[in-house]
Amino acid sequence: MDIIHLLPDSVANQIAAGEVVQRPSSVIKELMENAVDAGASTVDVLVVDAGRTSIQVIDDGKGMSEQDARMAFERHATSKIQKAEDLFSLHTMGFRGEALPSIAAVAQVHLLTRTIESELGTDLTIEGSRVTDQEICSCPVGTNIEVRNLFFNVPARRKFLKSNQTELNNIIQEFERIVLVNPTVSFSLTHNGSLITKLPACNFRQRIVNVFGKKLNEQLLSIDVDTTLARITGFVGKPEAARKKNSNQYFFVNGRYMRHPYFHKAVLEAFAHLIPEGEQIPYFLYFEVDPANIDVNIHPTKTEIKFENDSAIWQILVAAIKDSLGKFNAVPTIDFDVEGRPDIPAFDFNNVSEVHAPRIKVDSNYNPFRHEGEKHQKQTPVDWEQLYANIPKAEPTRDYPIEDLSTDKEDIFADETQNSMEMSNSHFQYRGQYILTPVQTGLMMVDQHRAHERILYEKFLRQIEGQKASSQGLLFPEILQLAPSDAVLFQDMTDELRSLGFDIESLGGGSFSINGVPSDLEGANPVLVLNQMVEILKEKETGIDNELQHRIALVMARNAAIVTGQALSNQEMESLLSELFRCQNPNLTPTGKIIVSVLEHAQIDKLFGR
Repeated sequence: MDIIHLLPDSVANQIAAGEVVQRPSSVIKELMENAVDAGASTVDVLVVDAGRTSIQVIDDGKGMSEQDARMAFERHATSKIQKAEDLFSLHTMGFRGEALPSIAAVAQVHLLTRTIESELGTDLTIEGSRVTDQEICSCPVGTNIEVRNLFFNVPARRKFLKSNQTELNNIIQEFERIVLVNPTVSFSLTHNGSLITKLPACNFRQRIVNVFGKKLNEQLLSIDVDTTLARITGFVGKPEAARKKNSNQYFFVNGRYMRHPYFHKAVLEAFAHLIPEGEQIPYFLYFEVDPANIDVNIHPTKTEIKFENDSAIWQILVAAIKDSLGKFNAVPTIDFDVEGRPDIPAFDFNNVSEVHAPRIKVDSNYNPFRHEGEKHQKQTPVDWEQLYANIPKAEPTRDYPIEDLSTDKEDIFADETQNSMEMSNSHFQYRGQYILTPVQTGLMMVDQHRAHERILYEKFLRQIEGQKASSQGLLFPEILQLAPSDAVLFQDMTDELRSLGFDIESLGGGSFSINGVPSDLEGANPVLVLNQMVEILKEKETGIDNELQHRIALVMARNAAIVTGQALSNQEMESLLSELFRCQNPNLTPTGKIIVSVLEHAQIDKLFGR
């Protein structure tokens, strides 16, 4: 009995969809690439509920005829290649003919399209790979495709979608990858009826600035090298633009976004010893190579690309970046302080006769034991006692043992190994970093920065959880500029930020005005603090939750805590210690670092050999 049989097209399409359509952002990518391949000058993307409910892409490209509109949803139907050799001369984003049938297999698709030669267009409706309606309609030239209820017939796949915030972030990332490599095309992105970004046609550098903000423009160095193997253009960041994580790093080849860890190492090699270990540098690098020398048909997503001469291109890339760093003087140089330097004349070889050997003048009559020098000594006044006649005499001091310095004023510390310590109200500051105070068991040492960090951390956490904080208005508001993807995430933090005491107003276009900050944040840079919060939010797979609230409180505490080296009065040290030992865990910082350490009497005696 024969057991091997062909799968139905609907099943085969769903299998292909597992690779091509992984989440709503995958649909955005495929539809936007099709719009670019169609020669569109304007592409509008409209998303509802982060793509769960609806994804719509509207372009003014060349459109499709009635027959092509129907054929486009057949497996491996494409207009971009005709034979196997065409795979090595690709000039389009798509070529496999899998995207549209894969999308139609797991969603409800509504297509409106018309070519410039036709007076009427085509209205096509497909649901689960099955055409449910097709008719002639009136519509503008181009293509308007709407994908509704993604994974409606595959509930297991729909269940594994992340939160709307995470899915929207992925959509924006795919959107940015396409708009960066197509600057001559106008793009817009709208979510739930609210415009997120609108990008006019421009050049490469201006598109980068429009996407990531004007601040990045000052940190970019241009790259332009042309060889027989490849032409590399684009921009890399200056060494001072390095960041620990979430740096903007993009590779493009022949108008296509790609991931390439090998070339990423080349960029880091060019910046060796210029940026701190473990930090990343932003870059936007465009490769133009002969399509016959690369293979893009490795994975359906077409982001993994194999180069025939990758080692040679690696060396070209390193040399190009180093050349740019040197050309624009981006490498740090030693700047000597010449203020007050002596005037050292240059040696003149033509006047050698004027040079004389150095001579030492010696006073042979000098005698250090002669009495003439005594007349220069100050004489003690005879009636010196009168100068101190009105000063009361001090009482003689007594030495107290450490135990006698303790008081019964407050129970300050409790853990598993000791019930309590009585702390003295006399404190000493060592190196502007540690607070020393006698206790019953010995000498207690407290790290003042870590102690204040623990105090503020618990305070900010309580404010986020419901208690309102006081806000301090700024005389001159600060401006926070964020990329569109970061601005969307930042909007989700507004409630938490208000509870902390921030007064922030959206100015549109990823700009926010910081009108007020928490009173405890005085002296800290609010723009830096908020940027750190956004970076934390980008690391999370879900929205605001308890863990994220803890991390936001930690960022605030680190930036607002007193710095190491700050001098404190005895009253300030007393207040700091009192607040510390009212915390839930005065021993450790929120990240587990030691705050309090006690040097016991036995250890002190041992130091003196007792």
